[in-house]
Amino acid sequence: MALETWLTFARVAHGPLFRRVAGRGKFVGPDRLNDQEVARLVKKAALAAGVRGNLPEGERAQKFAGHSLRAGLASPAEVDERHVQKQLGHASAEMTRKYRRRRDRFRVNLTKAAGL
Repeated sequence: MALETWLTFARVAHGPLFRRVAGRGKFVGPDRLNDQEVARLVKKAALAAGVRGNLPEGERAQKFAGHSLRAGLASPAEVDERHVQKQLGHASAEMTRKYRRRRDRFRVNLTKAAGL
């Protein structure tokens, strides 16, 4: 529903799906969002949602960027590493592993393992 609304409002029939918006939301350009714009939107959304609300706003803003989306996509993926590497456009498996570093973060419950 939201996607259909966006496509209608932005008059997107072909080309980039996510585009620059200007004029206080009244004009949708033909160009795709660049990496700086994506990072700005991710930070704004994370702050508005109160993610990591225990941290000061400045520190919270530093924790989120476009990179957060890639890491979030790669980390829980239960597929062969080669597929993740290809999707993210990484030249090396080592870089892909850095993005997937938190995949097992909550699989082992340390409190339960300690008998608590």
